[in-house]
Amino acid sequence: MDRDRAIASADHPVDPRVIFAVERTLLAWVRTGLALMGFGFVVARFGLFLRELSATTATTVPSAGFSRWFGIVLIALGVGTTLVALLQHIVTLRRLARGEPIPARPTWYAVALTVLLAGTGVLMTAYLVTVE
Repeated sequence: MDRDRAIASADHPVDPRVIFAVERTLLAWVRTGLALMGFGFVVARFGLFLRELSATTATTVPSAGFSRWFGIVLIALGVGTTLVALLQHIVTLRRLARGEPIPARPTWYAVALTVLLAGTGVLMTAYLVTVE
């Protein structure tokens, strides 16, 4: 019997530790999605704060509307992350139930989200450096 494969049957049930690891992975992705949604909400509301600050003082705030759209994009990314995590969780549990091996490679969404968030960080840094 190949020890690298989780074979699910009446004689060889899936190791519960594998199921718990899949659950922890789902919860980590849900936590990431919630963090993105929360951060997006804060960023969107920060634009409102900047507009109010601009109205009460004679200060001009550059592109206060930018934060609203940026916040909406972060919220949408958080929702997308949560939904993709759920779909990946279901696929993984079905593969385990059929006794198929789980591929040991990063998912496309994890790589895309990481690159997108790193790029966002670079753009935000450039924006903060250039705005007075």
